[in-house]
Amino acid sequence: MARILITSALPYINGVKHLGNLAGSMLPADVYARFCRAAGHEVLFICATDEHGTPAELAAIEAGQTAAQYCDEQHDIQKRVGAGFSLSFDWFGRSSNRPNRELTQHFADVLEDNGLIDERTSKQVYSVDDKRFLPDRYVEGTCPNCGYEKARGDQCDNCGTLLDPIQLINPYSSVSGSRNVEIRDTRHLYLLQSKLQDDVRAFVDARAADWPNLTTSIAYKWLDEGLIDRSITRDLSWGVPVTRNGAPRPGFENKVFYVWFDAPVEYIGSTVEWAEANSGNWERWWRTDKGADDVTYVQFMGKDNVAFHTVSFPVTILGSKEPWKLVDKLKAFNWLNWYGGKFSTSQKRGVFMDQALELLPGDYWRWYLTANAPESSDTAFTWEAFKACINSDLNDVLGNFVNRVTKYAAAKFDGKVPEGGEPGGHEAWMANELATRLPQLIAHYEAMEFRKAAAETRAIWAAGNEYITKAAPWTAYKTSVDQAAVGIRTGLNLVALFGIIAQPIIPETAKKILDALGVPEGNRSLDLSKTGVAGYPALLDALPRGMVINVPPQLFTKIEDTQVAEWTAKFGGG
Repeated sequence: MARILITSALPYINGVKHLGNLAGSMLPADVYARFCRAAGHEVLFICATDEHGTPAELAAIEAGQTAAQYCDEQHDIQKRVGAGFSLSFDWFGRSSNRPNRELTQHFADVLEDNGLIDERTSKQVYSVDDKRFLPDRYVEGTCPNCGYEKARGDQCDNCGTLLDPIQLINPYSSVSGSRNVEIRDTRHLYLLQSKLQDDVRAFVDARAADWPNLTTSIAYKWLDEGLIDRSITRDLSWGVPVTRNGAPRPGFENKVFYVWFDAPVEYIGSTVEWAEANSGNWERWWRTDKGADDVTYVQFMGKDNVAFHTVSFPVTILGSKEPWKLVDKLKAFNWLNWYGGKFSTSQKRGVFMDQALELLPGDYWRWYLTANAPESSDTAFTWEAFKACINSDLNDVLGNFVNRVTKYAAAKFDGKVPEGGEPGGHEAWMANELATRLPQLIAHYEAMEFRKAAAETRAIWAAGNEYITKAAPWTAYKTSVDQAAVGIRTGLNLVALFGIIAQPIIPETAKKILDALGVPEGNRSLDLSKTGVAGYPALLDALPRGMVINVPPQLFTKIEDTQVAEWTAKFGGG
C-alpha cells in the first residue's frame, strides 16, 4: 500500500467554476484519487477555495458585500457544487483560514532569514480619483503585445502574455473606470527567485521523466528565460497581513502578501485544517522529517498554473531550507474550449458547474469530460459531441447491458445468480479479453492517462456486450436452461465488474450497480496485483451462485435533439 497525497489547483473564489476548470484540475484529481483508493492505497485528497487577491475584492464590491462575507458565501456554494459532482475531497479548505495565514507568514520569515527577500522601491499605477495604489488586477488597459483593449494588469486574456500594470497602454482603474492615473513609487517585498535558479532546475530535472511534456515544456521555458525576482506583496486590504516575526511590518500596514505567494501554501494549510478537524497528523504528509519521505505527492492543474507550481512555489519550499515535501508528479491539462473560444468565468462564457447540474446528473458530465480530457491538446466542447458520447457510451453500451442482464435474471432465474451449467468457449473468450484489457486499464490510471482509461473502460463494456451477443442466453433458454444460466451468471458477474471499473469516473452510477447486486464494500477493489492470468476466469464466477440480486434503477436517459436545441439557445454554441 502506497501513501499518495493529491492536490487539485485551488478554484478561485469569484463565482462558480465553469466546466473547463472542472475538466482541467478538480475532476481528474478526483478520478485519480478514487482509483488509488480502489487500488488499496492510503490517499489524502486536498483542495480549497483560493480567496485572496484583487478579483475577490472586486467581486465583493460588485456584490455589495465585504470581502469576508463574499468569500464565506462563495465557499459554501463551491463546496456544495463540488459535492454535486461527487468530488471526494478529504478536505475542502479555505486560504483565508488561520493555518494558511500562519504558514504564509512563517515562510516569509524564513525566506528573509535566508537572504531571499528584499524590500525594494518599484513603480506602480496610482489612481488619483480612487486615492490609492492599484494592484495588478485593479488596472486594465491595452495590451502592448497584441493590442487587446481589456488586458488586465497581470495578464492579457487574449494572448496570454504576463504583464506588469505599468506596461499597459492607456491604463485605467477597473474599480472606478477613472483614467486619472499616475505612475508613482511604492515599497514592496521581492522574492529573490534568481538566487534559486540552479536549485529549481535541479528540482525539475529530477522529476521531468515523471511529468507530461506539457508540464516540462512550461517549466523549462521559464527556467531557460531566467528566473526573475518578483514582488510578493500588494496594496490591498484583503489577504494575509505582511508581518515580520509575528509583528506588523512597519510601512506595510496597508499591504498583504500576493495571492500567488500564499495560495500554494494553502495545500499545506488545508491539510492542517483536515488534521485539526479529524484528529489527524498533517506532518506525516508534508514534513519529510516526520514521515512524509515515503509519500508520493501528485498535483493536478491547468496549464496556466504550471509555472507557479514548477517554479514559484518550489522557490518558496526550497528557499526555506526546511524539510517540506515537494511535488513528485504534476499532471497539467490544456484548455477545454467552448465552440472555438475559451470558457471564461469573468466573461460568463460557457456552462458553469451549477448550471450543468441543473441539466443532468454529475456522472454524465464526469464521463464526457474524462473521455474527452484535454490532455495532449486543447479540446472543444460541443453539445452535439456531448449528446453522442452520452447516448452511445453510457446509455447504449453500459446502461442497456446492465438492464438486459439483470431484468432477464429477475424474470427467468427468480432474481438470483443462476447455479446451473459450466463455462465454455464464449466464457474463455471473455476471460482472455479481461486478461488483456484490465491490466491495460490499470496501467492507464497509474500513468494518469485518463482519456485512455475511459476508452479502455468503454472497450471492456463493449466486450461484455459482444460476449452476451455470442452467448445469447435468451435464445439458449429455449433449448437449454443450463446453457442460458451460464450466460446470465457470467453476464451478472460482468455487471459487477463493470460497476467496479466505473467507480473512478462515474461513482454514483457504479454504486447503484454494485448496491443492486449486493457486492460488499470490501469486494469493490481495483487491485489486480493478485489476479494473474489464471484469475480472470474466476472474475466471471465471483458472485455466489444462488445469491439474490436486484434490478438497478434506470441508470441513464438518452439526450434528445430537442434538449440540445434548448441548451444551445440558452448557453450558445452551434
